[in-house]
Amino acid sequence: MVRAGLTTERVVAAAADLADSAGFDKVTISALARGFGVKDASLYSHVKNLGDLRTRVALLAAEEFIDRIEAAVAGRAGKDALVAFADAYRTFALECPGRYAATRYHVDPAIVAESPAYHRTIRTTSAMLRAYGLTDPDLTDAVRLLRSTFHGFTDLEAEGGFEAARPVQTSWERAVEALHFLLSNWSRATEGVQTPSARP
Repeated sequence: MVRAGLTTERVVAAAADLADSAGFDKVTISALARGFGVKDASLYSHVKNLGDLRTRVALLAAEEFIDRIEAAVAGRAGKDALVAFADAYRTFALECPGRYAATRYHVDPAIVAESPAYHRTIRTTSAMLRAYGLTDPDLTDAVRLLRSTFHGFTDLEAEGGFEAARPVQTSWERAVEALHFLLSNWSRATEGVQTPSARP
């Protein structure tokens, strides 16, 4: 990389690429400066500090993540949308591990509240689940279930945690099919489950 033409956008994009190649935890001002062939001080005119840099990478990653998901689910509904959403999620997590890790970085809630990417993620996820007839508080529970399932599966897959001979793709497809069945039968599946307000 060359020093000329450094901008905040270039610095953040380079940090995101570094996260994918070396790990999000390896994104530091010093490592990034070495990549650009400059001194650490040269980057402080573009980012305030390491926390600011990682926050900017997290926001960029969140935008790229939802871009993929929105493109995948466009024009789809029900099971087709769920499958497209799930596959886009898994592909991003496996192809862009550092960026994916950045989406889990704790960002100041005030910054999150102003981030279009986070609002798009909520809208897209909620719209997909409302097609199953879900509204709050069921919708919130379903979002948590999907996120836990997708994250847990892809995290284990990325770490080589599935060692059985059965194809991982087959297990993934069956997991998504099971989620579809559960979402389609949410009322019956959760019948008898008490909410805090319903407990004595």
